[in-house]
Amino acid sequence: MSDMYRVCSRCVMDTSDPDIFFDEQGVCNHCHLYGELEAKYCHQGAVGKRLLAETVDRIRADGRGRSYDCLIGVSGGVDSTYVAYLVKQAGLRPLAVHVDNGWNSELAVKNIENVLTHLGIDLYTQVLDWDTFRDLQLAFLRASVPDAEIPTDHAIGGVLYRMAAKHGLRHIISGSNIVTEGMLPARWVYGVADWSYIRAIHAQFGTRPLRNFPHYSLTDLAWYTGVRRIRSFRILDYVPYVKADAMHTLQTELGWKNYGGKHHESIYTRFFQGYILPRKFNIDKRRSHLSTLICAGQLSREEASAELTTSPYPEALQAEDREYVLKKFSLSSQEFDAIMTAPVKSYRDYPNHQVRRDQVKHLLDKVRLLGLVRRFVQSW
Repeated sequence: MSDMYRVCSRCVMDTSDPDIFFDEQGVCNHCHLYGELEAKYCHQGAVGKRLLAETVDRIRADGRGRSYDCLIGVSGGVDSTYVAYLVKQAGLRPLAVHVDNGWNSELAVKNIENVLTHLGIDLYTQVLDWDTFRDLQLAFLRASVPDAEIPTDHAIGGVLYRMAAKHGLRHIISGSNIVTEGMLPARWVYGVADWSYIRAIHAQFGTRPLRNFPHYSLTDLAWYTGVRRIRSFRILDYVPYVKADAMHTLQTELGWKNYGGKHHESIYTRFFQGYILPRKFNIDKRRSHLSTLICAGQLSREEASAELTTSPYPEALQAEDREYVLKKFSLSSQEFDAIMTAPVKSYRDYPNHQVRRDQVKHLLDKVRLLGLVRRFVQSW
């Protein structure tokens, strides 16, 4: 890749992703990948309705005789809240699961309470041990990686799998989707399901044991999906998911209130994505969110470019969040400044499953090559 700055001719992804590349028309690899993902996983029209109906029937059948037939994760954000709405519209009996990591905004708590009460959905809340989670979050900050929010996402997955197994449920209805999350560069978000990576970061920079932290290894994942046969269903890929329309529905029918930014229901997420990522890593995560909407036909490139000229969120609120985050982490300004100026690294600088997989592949390739050489010598 050239060191010259460049922006995609179709979306607004740019060379802030070091792995980006462009075709002869200047269209980036993320746009091409989005098209492939949309064609493979987004089921619209009659096909989507049929597949959704078949899946709903299967979930009902598998949950017969139980208090619930599926799990949903709720954060108070658009995607997870719309999932709750759709699941009830489909006539399913979900148990909502929320992981409280200590960073919820007051509005997030109110949104969750109001929406679930309106829909008549039971809620289970897992409160993370703050001292343990604080230590893990600080470890990721000190590791200087841009994917420092994955501990929360990993914990959510761990709690969902554990609760599904506890209640004998086979179905988790996920808010993940192509339309709003189809462009997430690996360098920015690697490691959500990679417990070896999370553990390696913590081993180097953490201080407390992770016994109380909900997690899952590859072995656990194999047990949950292979033995317990727990499946994740991305319902938003089976309906016409127009984000603006979904927000309007949630506001008018459920009294949901907007946060003003993707995942801004979390104070830490708001600060990390709107302050730390741009200033330390030169990453404006809005580029991936907006570019996905461009590819989905829900936003023009001009509208996205105009939004990127504005601050990720109000400067006064950034200053307020900075003070709050440092106080909650028990960090001095000097310690935080040292974190912000430390050399930038990526998941490739730490042990992880991808590195091990590549090492195994390299070893297998060498073994195959030796086998070919041996057969050639024997035939010669």
